[in-house]
Amino acid sequence: MKKATTKFRGSRQTTEVYVNPADGTAVLNDMYNSLKDLPWDVPVSGTIYGTALNYKGALAALGESVNEKPYQAPPKAPIMYIKPVNTIISYGMPIPLPTDFSEVEIGPALGIVIGQTATRVSEEQAMSYVAGYTIVNDVSIPHESVYRPAVMQKARDGFCPVGPWVIEREAVTNPDELNIRVFINGELKQQNNTKNLIRSVRRLICDVTDFMTLNAGDVLLVGVPENAPLAKKGDVVRIEIDEVGILENHVVNENELVKEVVR
Repeated sequence: MKKATTKFRGSRQTTEVYVNPADGTAVLNDMYNSLKDLPWDVPVSGTIYGTALNYKGALAALGESVNEKPYQAPPKAPIMYIKPVNTIISYGMPIPLPTDFSEVEIGPALGIVIGQTATRVSEEQAMSYVAGYTIVNDVSIPHESVYRPAVMQKARDGFCPVGPWVIEREAVTNPDELNIRVFINGELKQQNNTKNLIRSVRRLICDVTDFMTLNAGDVLLVGVPENAPLAKKGDVVRIEIDEVGILENHVVNENELVKEVVR
């Protein structure tokens, strides 16, 4: 079992738990619980920053378009965006499918949870600023542009499931060599490994904090792999990251969620 912190619905405080990331069990009050037994809430409180094109395959998939206007060259610095508060939901909560779209893209991402104020951090010191790691599903509407802010596609309500916990930094052997898998309705649809990152965890923290400060509780996403799987209404989406855990949510038509609120 490994140490993690989490938050449960109805509680204002985070809770320390011991978990088995491989099967999703958690020990609470000396009792073993499965993921579906507990009322998980979002385990982080800061801003969530996404990073585009940080997987080698994702950049390669653009082909020669990276050498065309307006930039005429591959990116030399991290391409960043924000997943705002309205997007963030917890383990087990429904992902709203907009009525004018039939599918959403699933974006499995390792989330680096920052433990202290980080400004102009060196690559050598970077890991000392990491509190732990979590799983983030960077959901989006399928789109092609990566150079312009895709606010309409990436900042929809419920488009950022997070959790179910933050595993402590020491519990992860090497964040730059973690297998990532996406299952939809139990069928494996995508797998990759963080060894395929262009910027390692250390390098990404160094490069990002060179131009902006990250604060305790913020989450920096290492990026989303190429060939994003698609999910439709009724699908159950499960993301697994070795040594970190399991994040599962289901897709629901957004009109159904409105009906629930009205009731």
